[in-house]
Amino acid sequence: MTRTDTMRMGVIILPEHPWPDAGDIWRHVEDLGFPHAWTYDHLSWRTLRDSPWYDSMTTLSAAAAVTRRIRLGTLVMSPDFRHPVTAAKQVMTLDAVSGGRFLLGLGAGAGGPDATATGGTDIARTVRTARFEEFVELTDALLSSPVTTWRGRHFAACDARMVPGCVQRPRVPFVIAAAGPRGMRLAARYGQAWATIGLPTPGEHDERAQFDALRAQVATLERACLDVGRDPAELQRVVHLSRIAATPYASRERFADLVGRCADLGFTDAIVGYPRSEGVFAGNRTAFEKVLSEHLCTT
Repeated sequence: MTRTDTMRMGVIILPEHPWPDAGDIWRHVEDLGFPHAWTYDHLSWRTLRDSPWYDSMTTLSAAAAVTRRIRLGTLVMSPDFRHPVTAAKQVMTLDAVSGGRFLLGLGAGAGGPDATATGGTDIARTVRTARFEEFVELTDALLSSPVTTWRGRHFAACDARMVPGCVQRPRVPFVIAAAGPRGMRLAARYGQAWATIGLPTPGEHDERAQFDALRAQVATLERACLDVGRDPAELQRVVHLSRIAATPYASRERFADLVGRCADLGFTDAIVGYPRSEGVFAGNRTAFEKVLSEHLCTT
Protein backbone atom coordinates (compact mmCIF):
# COMPACT_ATOMS: atom_id res chain seq x y z
CA MET A 1 0.00 0.00 0.00
CA THR A 2 1.35 3.43 -0.94
CA ARG A 3 1.02 6.50 1.23
CA THR A 4 -1.75 7.91 -1.04
CA ASP A 5 -3.83 4.76 -0.65
CA THR A 6 -4.57 5.63 2.96
CA MET A 7 -6.23 8.97 2.14
CA ARG A 8 -9.98 9.23 1.79
CA MET A 9 -11.14 11.86 -0.72
CA GLY A 10 -14.08 14.22 -0.47
CA VAL A 11 -15.48 16.84 -2.81
CA ILE A 12 -17.04 20.23 -2.15
CA ILE A 13 -19.89 21.34 -4.39
CA LEU A 14 -20.80 24.99 -4.16
CA PRO A 15 -24.55 25.56 -3.62
CA GLU A 16 -24.90 27.48 -6.88
CA HIS A 17 -26.49 24.86 -9.11
CA PRO A 18 -30.24 25.02 -9.83
CA TRP A 19 -32.41 22.06 -8.91
CA PRO A 20 -33.27 19.50 -10.09
CA ASP A 21 -30.19 19.65 -12.36
CA ALA A 22 -27.90 19.85 -9.31
CA GLY A 23 -29.04 16.36 -8.36
CA ASP A 24 -27.05 14.99 -11.30
CA ILE A 25 -23.85 16.40 -9.80
CA TRP A 26 -24.43 14.88 -6.37
CA ARG A 27 -25.32 11.51 -7.91
CA HIS A 28 -22.26 11.75 -10.14
CA VAL A 29 -19.78 12.21 -7.28
CA GLU A 30 -21.41 9.32 -5.46
CA ASP A 31 -21.06 7.14 -8.58
CA LEU A 32 -17.39 8.11 -8.84
CA GLY A 33 -16.90 6.59 -5.39
CA PHE A 34 -16.31 9.60 -3.15
CA PRO A 35 -16.97 8.64 0.49
CA HIS A 36 -18.07 12.17 1.45
CA ALA A 37 -19.29 15.38 -0.21
CA TRP A 38 -19.81 18.86 1.20
CA THR A 39 -21.19 22.30 0.52
CA TYR A 40 -20.43 25.74 1.94
CA ASP A 41 -22.73 27.17 4.58
CA HIS A 42 -22.76 30.86 3.63
CA LEU A 43 -25.52 33.29 2.72
CA SER A 44 -23.29 34.44 -0.15
CA TRP A 45 -19.61 34.01 -0.85
CA ARG A 46 -16.73 36.18 -2.03
CA THR A 47 -16.75 36.93 -5.79
CA LEU A 48 -19.99 34.97 -6.22
CA ARG A 49 -22.12 37.27 -4.05
CA ASP A 50 -24.26 38.41 -6.99
CA SER A 51 -24.47 34.94 -8.56
CA PRO A 52 -26.98 32.17 -7.84
CA TRP A 53 -26.44 30.78 -4.34
CA TYR A 54 -28.77 28.44 -2.44
CA ASP A 55 -29.21 27.50 1.21
CA SER A 56 -26.83 24.77 2.32
CA MET A 57 -29.14 22.74 4.55
CA THR A 58 -31.92 22.64 1.97
CA THR A 59 -29.36 21.72 -0.68
CA LEU A 60 -28.03 18.87 1.45
CA SER A 61 -31.55 17.60 2.13
CA ALA A 62 -32.17 17.45 -1.60
CA ALA A 63 -28.78 15.77 -2.11
CA ALA A 64 -29.70 13.19 0.53
CA ALA A 65 -32.87 12.39 -1.40
CA VAL A 66 -31.01 11.61 -4.64
CA THR A 67 -28.10 9.64 -3.11
CA ARG A 68 -27.88 6.50 -1.00
CA ARG A 69 -24.32 5.94 0.21
CA ILE A 70 -22.19 9.08 0.22
CA ARG A 71 -21.85 11.05 3.46
CA LEU A 72 -22.95 14.69 3.29
CA GLY A 73 -21.78 17.68 5.27
CA THR A 74 -21.41 21.41 5.82
CA LEU A 75 -17.98 22.94 5.38
CA VAL A 76 -18.59 24.78 7.61
CA MET A 77 -21.58 25.97 9.63
CA SER A 78 -20.80 29.02 11.78
CA PRO A 79 -22.53 31.29 14.32
CA ASP A 80 -22.26 34.26 11.96
CA PHE A 81 -25.96 33.86 11.17
CA ARG A 82 -27.04 30.64 12.90
CA HIS A 83 -28.29 29.94 16.42
CA PRO A 84 -27.48 26.57 18.01
CA VAL A 85 -31.11 25.69 18.82
CA THR A 86 -32.50 26.13 15.30
CA ALA A 87 -29.31 24.79 13.72
CA ALA A 88 -29.44 21.65 15.88
CA LYS A 89 -33.03 21.01 14.83
CA GLN A 90 -31.99 21.22 11.17
CA VAL A 91 -29.03 18.93 11.79
CA MET A 92 -31.19 16.35 13.58
CA THR A 93 -33.66 16.43 10.70
CA LEU A 94 -30.99 16.15 8.01
CA ASP A 95 -29.44 13.19 9.80
CA ALA A 96 -32.83 11.47 9.64
CA VAL A 97 -33.46 12.43 5.99
CA SER A 98 -30.05 11.07 4.99
CA GLY A 99 -30.38 7.86 6.99
CA GLY A 100 -27.51 8.75 9.31
CA ARG A 101 -25.10 10.06 6.67
CA PHE A 102 -24.74 13.65 7.86
CA LEU A 103 -21.44 15.23 8.98
CA LEU A 104 -21.57 18.56 10.82
CA GLY A 105 -18.66 20.78 9.87
CA LEU A 106 -18.36 23.72 12.28
CA GLY A 107 -16.25 26.87 12.16
CA ALA A 108 -15.95 30.19 13.95
CA GLY A 109 -17.00 32.26 10.93
CA ALA A 110 -15.15 35.05 9.20
CA GLY A 111 -17.53 37.96 9.61
CA GLY A 112 -18.31 40.07 6.57
CA PRO A 113 -21.62 39.68 4.70
CA ASP A 114 -22.65 36.55 6.62
CA ALA A 115 -22.45 38.50 9.88
CA THR A 116 -24.05 41.72 8.69
CA ALA A 117 -26.88 40.34 6.52
CA THR A 118 -29.13 39.86 9.57
CA GLY A 119 -28.32 43.28 10.99
CA GLY A 120 -25.31 42.32 13.07
CA THR A 121 -21.84 43.78 13.00
CA ASP A 122 -18.38 42.33 12.66
CA ILE A 123 -16.78 41.42 15.97
CA ALA A 124 -13.19 41.06 17.12
CA ARG A 125 -11.48 37.74 16.55
CA THR A 126 -11.19 37.00 20.27
CA VAL A 127 -14.93 37.56 20.71
CA ARG A 128 -15.66 35.43 17.64
CA THR A 129 -13.61 32.61 19.12
CA ALA A 130 -15.41 32.85 22.46
CA ARG A 131 -18.75 32.82 20.66
CA PHE A 132 -17.66 29.74 18.70
CA GLU A 133 -16.73 27.93 21.91
CA GLU A 134 -20.27 28.49 23.17
CA PHE A 135 -21.74 27.50 19.81
CA VAL A 136 -19.93 24.14 19.83
CA GLU A 137 -20.63 23.40 23.50
CA LEU A 138 -24.33 24.18 23.23
CA THR A 139 -24.76 22.36 19.91
CA ASP A 140 -23.11 19.30 21.45
CA ALA A 141 -25.50 19.45 24.40
CA LEU A 142 -28.56 19.92 22.20
CA LEU A 143 -27.74 17.02 19.87
CA SER A 144 -26.80 14.70 22.74
CA SER A 145 -29.87 15.23 24.94
CA PRO A 146 -33.65 15.25 24.40
CA VAL A 147 -34.10 18.40 26.53
CA THR A 148 -31.57 21.19 27.04
CA THR A 149 -31.53 24.33 29.16
CA TRP A 150 -28.30 26.27 28.91
CA ARG A 151 -27.13 29.87 29.14
CA GLY A 152 -23.93 31.56 28.07
CA ARG A 153 -22.86 35.04 27.12
CA HIS A 154 -23.72 34.69 23.42
CA PHE A 155 -26.35 31.92 23.28
CA ALA A 156 -29.02 30.31 25.41
CA ALA A 157 -31.45 27.41 25.23
CA CYS A 158 -34.57 27.15 27.35
CA ASP A 159 -36.22 23.74 27.61
CA ALA A 160 -35.22 23.04 23.99
CA ARG A 161 -36.48 19.67 22.69
CA MET A 162 -34.53 17.49 20.27
CA VAL A 163 -36.78 14.48 19.83
CA PRO A 164 -36.22 11.83 18.54
CA GLY A 165 -32.55 12.83 18.41
CA CYS A 166 -29.93 11.97 15.84
CA VAL A 167 -29.87 8.69 13.92
CA GLN A 168 -26.15 8.55 14.64
CA ARG A 169 -25.48 8.09 18.35
CA PRO A 170 -24.77 9.78 20.60
CA ARG A 171 -24.99 12.52 17.93
CA VAL A 172 -23.80 13.37 14.42
CA PRO A 173 -20.00 13.60 14.06
CA PHE A 174 -18.49 17.08 14.47
CA VAL A 175 -15.82 18.15 11.99
CA ILE A 176 -14.34 21.26 13.61
CA ALA A 177 -12.38 23.70 11.49
CA ALA A 178 -9.63 25.47 13.42
CA ALA A 179 -6.24 27.06 12.94
CA GLY A 180 -5.37 28.41 16.40
CA PRO A 181 -4.87 26.88 19.86
CA ARG A 182 -8.37 27.64 21.22
CA GLY A 183 -10.07 26.18 18.17
CA MET A 184 -7.79 23.15 18.28
CA ARG A 185 -8.81 22.50 21.88
CA LEU A 186 -12.45 22.55 20.79
CA ALA A 187 -11.65 20.00 18.08
CA ALA A 188 -9.80 17.85 20.60
CA ARG A 189 -12.64 18.01 23.12
CA TYR A 190 -15.72 17.76 20.90
CA GLY A 191 -14.64 16.75 17.41
CA GLN A 192 -14.59 13.45 15.64
CA ALA A 193 -12.48 15.21 13.00
CA TRP A 194 -10.49 18.43 12.56
CA ALA A 195 -10.49 20.39 9.28
CA THR A 196 -8.17 23.05 7.91
CA ILE A 197 -7.72 25.23 4.83
CA GLY A 198 -4.12 25.99 5.76
CA LEU A 199 -3.33 29.69 5.63
CA PRO A 200 -6.58 31.68 5.44
CA THR A 201 -5.91 33.69 2.27
CA PRO A 202 -5.70 31.30 -0.71
CA GLY A 203 -3.68 32.48 -3.67
CA GLU A 204 -1.46 34.73 -1.54
CA HIS A 205 0.90 31.98 -0.37
CA ASP A 206 3.02 29.46 -2.23
CA GLU A 207 2.67 25.75 -1.58
CA ARG A 208 5.78 25.62 0.58
CA ALA A 209 4.29 28.19 2.96
CA GLN A 210 1.01 26.28 3.00
CA PHE A 211 2.64 22.99 3.89
CA ASP A 212 4.77 24.67 6.54
CA ALA A 213 1.53 26.01 8.03
CA LEU A 214 -0.11 22.59 7.90
CA ARG A 215 2.85 21.03 9.70
CA ALA A 216 2.64 23.62 12.46
CA GLN A 217 -1.14 23.21 12.75
CA VAL A 218 -0.85 19.44 13.12
CA ALA A 219 1.66 19.91 15.93
CA THR A 220 -0.71 22.35 17.67
CA LEU A 221 -3.60 19.91 17.30
CA GLU A 222 -1.62 17.07 18.81
CA ARG A 223 -0.64 19.21 21.80
CA ALA A 224 -4.29 20.21 22.25
CA CYS A 225 -5.33 16.55 22.29
CA LEU A 226 -2.75 15.74 24.93
CA ASP A 227 -3.86 18.75 26.99
CA VAL A 228 -7.44 17.43 27.17
CA GLY A 229 -6.36 13.82 27.72
CA ARG A 230 -7.22 12.52 24.27
CA ASP A 231 -5.15 10.27 22.03
CA PRO A 232 -4.34 12.38 18.92
CA ALA A 233 -4.76 9.26 16.76
CA GLU A 234 -8.48 9.20 17.59
CA LEU A 235 -9.12 12.40 15.66
CA GLN A 236 -9.53 12.28 11.90
CA ARG A 237 -7.79 15.11 10.03
CA VAL A 238 -9.23 16.77 6.96
CA VAL A 239 -7.39 19.14 4.60
CA HIS A 240 -9.10 21.27 1.95
CA LEU A 241 -6.65 20.53 -0.85
CA SER A 242 -8.12 23.03 -3.32
CA ARG A 243 -7.41 25.82 -0.83
CA ILE A 244 -3.85 24.59 -0.30
CA ALA A 245 -2.79 24.22 -3.93
CA ALA A 246 -4.04 25.40 -7.32
CA THR A 247 -5.28 22.74 -9.78
CA PRO A 248 -4.54 19.79 -7.46
CA TYR A 249 -5.76 17.21 -9.99
CA ALA A 250 -4.12 18.72 -13.10
CA SER A 251 -2.21 15.46 -13.52
CA ARG A 252 -1.97 12.08 -11.83
CA GLU A 253 1.57 12.90 -10.70
CA ARG A 254 0.70 16.25 -9.18
CA PHE A 255 -2.28 14.82 -7.35
CA ALA A 256 -0.28 11.90 -5.99
CA ASP A 257 2.45 14.25 -4.76
CA LEU A 258 0.04 16.59 -2.96
CA VAL A 259 -1.98 13.80 -1.38
CA GLY A 260 1.18 11.96 -0.37
CA ARG A 261 2.58 15.04 1.34
CA CYS A 262 -0.68 15.49 3.24
CA ALA A 263 -0.66 11.82 4.25
CA ASP A 264 2.90 12.20 5.52
CA LEU A 265 1.66 14.98 7.82
CA GLY A 266 -0.97 12.64 9.27
CA PHE A 267 -4.06 13.75 7.36
CA THR A 268 -6.70 11.06 6.90
CA ASP A 269 -8.93 12.89 4.41
CA ALA A 270 -8.54 15.48 1.67
CA ILE A 271 -11.22 17.53 -0.08
CA VAL A 272 -11.11 19.01 -3.58
CA GLY A 273 -13.47 21.51 -5.17
CA TYR A 274 -15.86 20.22 -7.79
CA PRO A 275 -14.56 21.75 -11.05
CA ARG A 276 -16.12 25.01 -12.18
CA SER A 277 -15.71 26.61 -15.59
CA GLU A 278 -13.99 29.70 -14.19
CA GLY A 279 -13.02 31.50 -11.01
CA VAL A 280 -12.77 29.70 -7.68
CA PHE A 281 -12.20 25.94 -8.04
CA ALA A 282 -11.88 26.28 -11.83
CA GLY A 283 -10.74 22.98 -13.29
CA ASN A 284 -10.96 20.51 -16.11
CA ARG A 285 -13.85 18.10 -15.65
CA THR A 286 -12.17 15.30 -17.62
CA ALA A 287 -8.99 15.52 -15.52
CA PHE A 288 -11.05 15.63 -12.33
CA GLU A 289 -12.94 12.47 -13.24
CA LYS A 290 -9.88 10.59 -14.48
CA VAL A 291 -7.49 11.40 -11.66
CA LEU A 292 -10.01 11.15 -8.82
CA SER A 293 -11.67 7.98 -10.08
CA GLU A 294 -8.27 6.29 -10.32
CA HIS A 295 -7.49 7.25 -6.73
CA LEU A 296 -10.91 6.20 -5.47
CA CYS A 297 -10.56 2.81 -7.09
CA THR A 298 -7.37 2.11 -5.12
CA THR A 299 -8.57 3.17 -1.66
